[in-house]
Amino acid sequence: MTMGTQGAEHYFSSQPATPMKRRPLSVVLAGEKRSLQTAGGIFSPDGVDKGTVILLNEAPPPAGEGNLLDIGCGWGPIALTLALRSPAATVYAVDVNERSIELTRDNASALGLDNVKASTPDAVDPAVRFNTIWSNPPIRVGKSELHSILLMWLPRLAQHGNAYLVVQKNLGSDSLQRWLAAELAEQFPEAGFSVSRDSTHKAFRILRVVRDHP
Repeated sequence: MTMGTQGAEHYFSSQPATPMKRRPLSVVLAGEKRSLQTAGGIFSPDGVDKGTVILLNEAPPPAGEGNLLDIGCGWGPIALTLALRSPAATVYAVDVNERSIELTRDNASALGLDNVKASTPDAVDPAVRFNTIWSNPPIRVGKSELHSILLMWLPRLAQHGNAYLVVQKNLGSDSLQRWLAAELAEQFPEAGFSVSRDSTHKAFRILRVVRDHP
């Protein structure tokens, strides 16, 4: 995962220290050019970072209906792509950064996507289960915090649901895969979680987590 030019303190914070200054952003999502907005103080404010590009290009199609999840939405590239590709689904986009939440909401509105719900993690009903989870997880928050984030969301996969996480090799993708497999098996033995490497692309791996049982 690459760092945005704004630095860690900003996009890991609920309220970035810098004033919000919006600017236009032109990117390709779901095969078409989109005119959106971005701002400093969020992750990858200048476009779609390399890891996210790989996830969007390499992950299998998301579930066509039900609930989908983007963990750490930034200005919204993953959530917006999920919503564009699965218009009948409800897409939850979560971030601790309130600026990211605001931008994702506004970008979804600009694209006419009324199936995107952007919020802080605590605002999502704990009873909601997800058919698909896509994430470029915030590796640089630190191992303990990252583990807490993943253990908050991955157990909320629906039966036969799939999660796809893109992680740089040199930031510990293989050790994260081993940890996830061991931790999910220990904490949720009845859920039938399996963790595997779905694909490798240059400096990144995509990890797949599947839940087999209710």
